[in-house]
Formats: sequence, structure tokens, C-alpha cells
Amino acid sequence: MASFRALRSRYTSLLKQFIASNKEFEVLATISASNAPPPARTLYVLDSSFNPPTCAHLRIASSALLEQSEPGSRLLLLLATQNADKPSKPASFEDRLAMMELFAHDVRSHLATVKLSQTGTAVTEDGPTIDIAVTKKPYFMDKAAAIEASGIYQEHLEQVHLTGFDTLIRIFDPKYYPPNHDLQPLGPLFSRHRLRVTLRPSDAWGSLNEQEEFIASIARGDRENEGGRREWAQKIQLVEGRKPGAPSVSSTRAREASQSAPDDLDWLVPDNVRQFLRSEELYTSKTS
Repeated sequence: MASFRALRSRYTSLLKQFIASNKEFEVLATISASNAPPPARTLYVLDSSFNPPTCAHLRIASSALLEQSEPGSRLLLLLATQNADKPSKPASFEDRLAMMELFAHDVRSHLATVKLSQTGTAVTEDGPTIDIAVTKKPYFMDKAAAIEASGIYQEHLEQVHLTGFDTLIRIFDPKYYPPNHDLQPLGPLFSRHRLRVTLRPSDAWGSLNEQEEFIASIARGDRENEGGRREWAQKIQLVEGRKPGAPSVSSTRAREASQSAPDDLDWLVPDNVRQFLRSEELYTSKTS
């Protein structure tokens, strides 16, 4: 418990410094086996509210890193302090940042376990470098630009933004792009970077075929009247989500389980995050 409190205290201080600064993006911590990680060849960006990080986040991040055949991938866990849609409650930003660091260790442990099961031998490489970062920008294309302009990563580094299908819908919603409310502001994002989108068939977001059709419509040029370009479809990779029949995993469900079904946290959130939730009682009725 003392170590959790120290972790939260450190992020409280770092967050205050960031908010008071004129920076739009900052890496607050780096989880790596090396004090001087090698330059990244690809930067995977998992941008979420992390309220809390879940096993769905773990699946999205680890599947992307495992898919990368060449070494040199780096994972950026990104929290927006001025989110366009989601409030900062019930967990404070400093609690979320603490959980993001714990989640980074969960990712590294999970990847080592998967590789051990695949090869039958212990993993000898260091595992991915994972950055914990914050941004004051609420929109995807602005976040990507802020990461580029920060000077933290090498020039022209490709960013692969890891999203769910629900986030893809929001990215392509013109209401988020005033004053013209069209999709032209997405041009710089798709000219340099990619999206890796986890399919999410549901009553709210449509069937698997309907979600695939969403991308097909972009490729046909159906969004050109809104400023969208058909070639953007080539920068959007669709990947399989949870298996059919598998229970739904979400931050909302994890928050609810913290109050009413704490045993469900065993399959909703990864190990280090679960220990933090149980110790700090973030989402229990007396603290929420």
C-alpha cells in the first residue's frame, strides 16, 4: 500500500508541473530494462481514459506488439487531460497515471508469458519500452501532431494508434472538427500515421459485416463529400476483438465490479492494476 501511495504522489507532482507548463505533450515515465532504450522503429499509441486499464486494453496492446516481427517497437500509453467526451471522474488523473504504470508492467509480463508459451524457453530480450504520457489535446490528429512536435522521438517516426471500433466512429464524426465540421483535418494524421482498429460487434456498433462495411465505404469514396479521402482506408487495419461468446470487458464493467462483484476483477483487469484497485478502493461506493 505504501508503494501505491508513493506512486500516486509522484504522478500528482508530475501532473501539476505539466498542467502549469506550456507543453502540449509530455512523457512522464518510461518503463524499460535499459536506461537508454534503442530508437523506436514504430510507435504504438494506446490513447484511452484508463479508468481503469483493463484486460481489453492488455489484449489490444499486446496483440499489436506481438504482431510486429522486427524489434524496435515502442508503446506509448497516452492520457488526455482535456478529453473531448469523458470527465475526469471517478478516478483522478493521478490515480489513472499510477494505474497506467502498473499496467505497463502487466503488458511486459504478459508478453514474456506468451513468448514463453510459444517457444518453450524463457524470453531473453528486454521486452518493449513503454512510455507513460499526457497531452492537453483532445483530438486524435492534434495528439499525433503534438507527439511529433515534442522532439522526444526521432523525426518521421510512424505512429500506429490502437483504437476500438467505437473510437473509429468518433474519429470520423465531422462534429468534432469545427468550424467547417468536415473530415479534412484528418489529412495530416493519415498522411503519416495509421490506425489499428479492434472490431467490436455489438448492438451499439453494429455487426462484424457492418463494421467492415464502414471501412469499405471510405475506400469507395463515400465520405469524399465530407472531406474524407478514399486512400485513408489503406491506413486503417481491422483486427479481431474478443472471441464470439466471450464476456465483454470494459472499464465501465470493471468499475461496477469493484462495487458489486469484486471477484470479477480477476478477469476484467490485469494483475498489478487489480492489486491497486483492491488496495485503494477507487471505485467503491464510499470513495466514488
